[in-house]
Amino acid sequence: MKKATKCVHAGGIPDKYSGGVNSPIFTSSASDYLDKEEAPYPRYFNISNQAAVAKKLASLESGEEGIVFSSGMAALTSSLLAFLKTGDHVVFQDEIYGGSHAFIEEHFDRIGIRYSFVGNDISDFEAAILPETKVIYIETPTNPLLTIVDIRRVAKLAAKHDCLTFIDGTFATPINQKPLDLGVDVVVHSGTKYFGGHSDLCSGAVITRKSLAEKIRKTAVCYGGSLNALDCYLLERSLKTLALRVEKQTRNALEIARFLDNITDIKQVYYPGLKTHPGHAIAKNQMTGFGAMLSFEIGNPNITATDYMKNLKLVKPAVSLGGVETTICDPASTSHVKVSAEVRQRMGISDGLLRLSVGIEDAEDIKQDLIDALVSPF
Repeated sequence: MKKATKCVHAGGIPDKYSGGVNSPIFTSSASDYLDKEEAPYPRYFNISNQAAVAKKLASLESGEEGIVFSSGMAALTSSLLAFLKTGDHVVFQDEIYGGSHAFIEEHFDRIGIRYSFVGNDISDFEAAILPETKVIYIETPTNPLLTIVDIRRVAKLAAKHDCLTFIDGTFATPINQKPLDLGVDVVVHSGTKYFGGHSDLCSGAVITRKSLAEKIRKTAVCYGGSLNALDCYLLERSLKTLALRVEKQTRNALEIARFLDNITDIKQVYYPGLKTHPGHAIAKNQMTGFGAMLSFEIGNPNITATDYMKNLKLVKPAVSLGGVETTICDPASTSHVKVSAEVRQRMGISDGLLRLSVGIEDAEDIKQDLIDALVSPF
């Protein structure tokens, strides 16, 4: 099946009772366990509605198994801690989601896991590898600067040193990028974003091969980050339109990035679909679309990021991303507020940086609102 068909049909549960086309919702937290290989229980990640979403995501990512979580951070933390112990070492790309960065700095020292934050080039990763390195963790395109990392080269490097490769695939989604096909071992997603797609769900997911999924699930059971049946049903419903939404959002984002790149009062646009983007060639090679996220900085010193956002009428200032509506935020006080100003400066995240999550509206309306906000009185 092609991507759009998988979105609709993969993983669905036949409704044998009514013949309905949607998966039934199984709300029971207590189920008969006699004569069953494993007792069904929501925290064990093995109830029917969890399995339906997990199978759909595994199909879309070309993975053997998926696991659905209550948040992207639950997916990330459970997965990393499934493979790490005191004395191990991890190589992290420095330019990653602020919540992930904060988790590493706040907790790894406490439990004795060593780590190195490195730049985006393959040489940076290679130089940081130690005999104790167990995992290399990347994010591409990155949040919020849309930096591109060569996935194939990182995966080959990790294999050479017998390390696992993790990637945060949230920004791209499997519609635009399939890391497992490029050699990555584990793909992590914040399902709150494009998978839910309507700004009304909190969820996460991990997709990998069976042997690794079993180990992750064993750890995840202890941390309790499972998703309930009702939210799984809503997530499965949303995933049916994932391809439609992301493809439209991606087309809009490219059009808007090109538009902003020609505006005098916009100092810099960060979007891998622009030919001037330093990662454009790599992105073109490893992605089927450049994604629906972009960032930009205003060049007019008289217009602050906050003033600009307050002057928008259609585009909504909001935390999170990936919804059908276009939203905007300043990462310094949202996605990366948990990391220090020093670290943000090291990453290249200025206080004036604005991150735009492009929705499915008409691109002309979005562009008009973005330009009107520049000329409104401040």
